[in-house]
Amino acid sequence: MKPQLKKRLGDLLVEEQLISEAQLLNALKEQRHLGLKLGASLIHLGYLSEDQILTFLSRQLDIPIVDLLKIKIDHNAVQLIPEVHARRLRALAIHDNGEIITLVVSDPADLHSLDVLASLLKGRPFELMIAREDQLIESFDRVYRRTKEIASFANKLSEEHGDSSAFDATASLDLGGEGSEATVAKLIQSLFEDALQMGASDIHIEPDENVLRIRQRVDGVLQETLLPESSIASALVLRLKLMAKLDISEKRLPQDGRFNINIKGRSIDIRVSTMPIQKGESVVMRLLDQSAGVLSFAEIGIPAQLQARLELQLQRPNGMILVTGPTGSGKTTTLYTSLSTLNSPGKKIITVEDPVEYRLPRVNQVQVNAKIGLDFATVLRSALRQDPDVLLVGEMRDSETMEIGIRGALTGHLVLSTLHTNDAISSILRLLDMGAPGYLIASALRAVIAQRLVRRLCENCKSGSHAELDQQVLLDQLSEENLQDSHFYSARGCQRCQFTGYRGRIGVFELLELDEQMVSALRLDDSEGFAIAAKKSAYFKPLALAALEYAKQGVTSLEEVFKLVDRFDKVKRPHNELDLMVTKKDILTESGLTLSPIDDLSSGVSSSPLGFIE
Repeated sequence: MKPQLKKRLGDLLVEEQLISEAQLLNALKEQRHLGLKLGASLIHLGYLSEDQILTFLSRQLDIPIVDLLKIKIDHNAVQLIPEVHARRLRALAIHDNGEIITLVVSDPADLHSLDVLASLLKGRPFELMIAREDQLIESFDRVYRRTKEIASFANKLSEEHGDSSAFDATASLDLGGEGSEATVAKLIQSLFEDALQMGASDIHIEPDENVLRIRQRVDGVLQETLLPESSIASALVLRLKLMAKLDISEKRLPQDGRFNINIKGRSIDIRVSTMPIQKGESVVMRLLDQSAGVLSFAEIGIPAQLQARLELQLQRPNGMILVTGPTGSGKTTTLYTSLSTLNSPGKKIITVEDPVEYRLPRVNQVQVNAKIGLDFATVLRSALRQDPDVLLVGEMRDSETMEIGIRGALTGHLVLSTLHTNDAISSILRLLDMGAPGYLIASALRAVIAQRLVRRLCENCKSGSHAELDQQVLLDQLSEENLQDSHFYSARGCQRCQFTGYRGRIGVFELLELDEQMVSALRLDDSEGFAIAAKKSAYFKPLALAALEYAKQGVTSLEEVFKLVDRFDKVKRPHNELDLMVTKKDILTESGLTLSPIDDLSSGVSSSPLGFIE
């Protein structure tokens, strides 16, 4: 039985003295003018808040209020109401026990909407709960994923196209075609829409013997969907190759390409990489949202003090600034943010990239093409003759590229580039290994930025905690500060973060600016002396300590901090037997092993070689 107010909502609100007669009349006038419901008009005019109205309706109709962000939703129940109707009626099915369906609505007094819902549920009994409208809208984006749609298109394509070798490679890329060509295009569109909705940075398509594995990288972690239609893999890969303008006849060698696609009004650049594997070809696609624009230093997580020092370095007329870190650590984003800071009518900027990821106005961007001999070194030689003020080199890949980059920095240009190293100090050692003389590095290099991405704790569900015993041992080794009673936060999980406890990522940075001591060590080719001088630098803070600051602020968790600690290098000799065993247990766990009974904490110290870790 549908709940119903005994009187009109406005009259009840006046009776309860929540609003006045004059306010009701004004709200009714506003309602007719804007076409809103009465509750929305009252909120729009500022007479009542949404929480006040929901509390009032909950009491009048005896319906509970629920926080949608803190409850688990049955995704099978969600499908009982099609997405288009759920959004229009502001209703979400969250549970179905086989007898009664639980619906969450924003306006339980809307009888017309309740009648439509009853019709959609084909007369099945339902109970109501109330939630804020903004929570419902946020939940729609999260629970109405494209997984069911993807599975449907995959099944249809499998039926239409049982023999993958018969797929029409000459088909148009338009979505409006007929037959299996249109189905595979719609499947790809759904894959991209789902990835964008989930905030994925990459899509992995991996054919296996009996399944087609689709994986999305969300906040740096892969999430997997399995499709039983493994036979459609070649059709899917072929279509993507066509879109990326790759050689569809070549299946034995890796290939790289790119294309642009419009998804819900957003321009998305797709970088495609294919690789032959045992069961076909694996495809990895990197999604780059061109409509998002270039982020600021604050948005990528650079602290204000470090940002000020970096901006001073960027204002230098010449020299080299390196950004280092592993693949996927956000180096390119930092470089583009730096370029946008430098980009002005008075400066000529040339970039040499593979590939060009974001288009910047006024910047001359060159994409290398090894097939025609247009490699980094060739472009760089020409770029130096184009009268640039700033040069960006996508990556210092070899000694020749490095040599030209250093030459550019020594001849009056500001050179920005990247290296794949673990931290700032090892970047200089890497340059030495590549054959650059120490005195040239000392003359050219101005600063090195090392960075990583750590996951942000979900603001909706993170909970306060103290460091556990094994974490405290590592904290003692990591920081000289006494963190015994420090307050940290840990991940819990809710609807908003897909019950991972994390939502989004933030950059962690260390900035090494070369001073006189470091320069002197480099001129003597003294790599050990350089490393010692770098660690003693007044402003230098290692990555793990920078991440620890975020943990103390509640931005991230200690688990994320410890991912940046090289356990075997950073952990010193424990102070006592208990500390020793905790450290042993942690290192073994990190290596995927477990303690044996004789190594257990209650057994004392064993004679294992791990007991002598420095």
